[in-house]
Amino acid sequence: MPHRLTAALAALALSATAAIAAPDAVTLGMVLEPPNLDPTAGAAAAIDEVVYANLFEGLTRFGPDGAVLPALARSWEVSEDGTSYTFHLVTGATFHDGTGFDAEDVKFSLDRARAEDSANAQKALFAGIAAVEVIDPATVKVVLSAPDGAFPAKMAWGDAVIVAPESVATEATHPVGTGPFALADWVQGDHVTLTAYPGYWGAKPALAKATFRFIADPTAAFAAVMSGDVDAFPNFPAPETLVQFQADPRFKVMVGTTEGETILAMNNRTPPLNNVQVREAIAHALNRQDIIDGAMFGYGTPIGTHFAPHNPDYEDLTALSAYDPGKSKALLAAAGAEGLTLRLALPPPTYARRGGEIVAAELAAVGIKTEITNLEWAQWLEQVFKGHDFDLTIVSHTEPADINIYARPDYYFGYNNPDFVSLMSELDRATDPATRRTLTQRAEETIARDYVNAYLFQLAKTGVANAKLEGLWLNAPTPANDLTQVHWTE
Repeated sequence: MPHRLTAALAALALSATAAIAAPDAVTLGMVLEPPNLDPTAGAAAAIDEVVYANLFEGLTRFGPDGAVLPALARSWEVSEDGTSYTFHLVTGATFHDGTGFDAEDVKFSLDRARAEDSANAQKALFAGIAAVEVIDPATVKVVLSAPDGAFPAKMAWGDAVIVAPESVATEATHPVGTGPFALADWVQGDHVTLTAYPGYWGAKPALAKATFRFIADPTAAFAAVMSGDVDAFPNFPAPETLVQFQADPRFKVMVGTTEGETILAMNNRTPPLNNVQVREAIAHALNRQDIIDGAMFGYGTPIGTHFAPHNPDYEDLTALSAYDPGKSKALLAAAGAEGLTLRLALPPPTYARRGGEIVAAELAAVGIKTEITNLEWAQWLEQVFKGHDFDLTIVSHTEPADINIYARPDYYFGYNNPDFVSLMSELDRATDPATRRTLTQRAEETIARDYVNAYLFQLAKTGVANAKLEGLWLNAPTPANDLTQVHWTE
């Protein structure tokens, strides 16, 4: 009997050790707090960083390598002429309030996103939809106005997630999706907590709870990771300290790629930036490597157009806007634009604030003065993105394959080129990969030669995590902290 008791106690001790070694909760750090939690009515990447694949799901989704995977649509077929997609939906799925999911919710969501009064930040994703037809509760047919080989990828964006009419009115503060996690609480200014949804239709996550803590200050972020107050900081704001984490066996440093084209955006609408010579002069005034080294401590890849270097269709056009202060001064003189003063609006991220100081110094060296205004994210969205009240700004565009934003004359940087709009329409219709590659590279060259913006660098994904935490994304094919595969190891 004593032997059996000893064995039982030993088993209990092992069980307790395993429980300690494999917790089912995680705390992640984020620099920016999302302005709301509705990805279908907000442009901020921080929204998707909390809710994508966790709280909300679309018909399709991006995997960690950027591949388009099934989500609420378990499969789909495209018609021979490429103008309709038939999606076969999962069955038995429910929203977090218990409401059942079916084809009517898909129709509601897509019709809402493409409606005339839609507040969707990526409304262009849905512009090609002519009709959404419910075939039966588990089948929906999307009819397009023209063939679109990229449609399944468009449906994988966070802006295309499926919502329910019963809960859509309060989605911004009380989001209700079909994902593996549901909202537990949001303490504004501090954190968002998600808990595993017991009624989830798919594979259950290993985590029972996840907290996203908002820590904007790089020094505070470093302290939070080092002390264990956060288990991981997937987009770490103090790259200069990564070497310390690399030397500490308690942590692992993750360096991957993002879809984030970091640009000095220019307001093309108004003088003097409606003059291509002035825009080209600004581009030649900037030393990309100085900005990468000074703002990102060497993490980043120089770019010469609005396209990700890891994409097979990328064309290296950096030579078109190579660092050349002499050429910059000559272009300003030819444009009659010497002695300029321009307003530079900077949002909170490290790349913008630190990069802005370097940009301002390099512009000053060619005779362009800047008036810097530091904006909080909500201010930037209101003043710059929506209000178009700026001359220059630095921002990273993290949406996947988003060169089509240059075909929107009302977009914040105000590029208005009918030929580019036609080029994008032609690309949308193309399904042959070789044709799509040719058209894509023509688009890359067009905006580079028009110097729409000054293209700086592709944002690296630099993160740090507890060495025992597995399943976080290394790369960022879309802004996300996908928790579905995250788990602890011993």
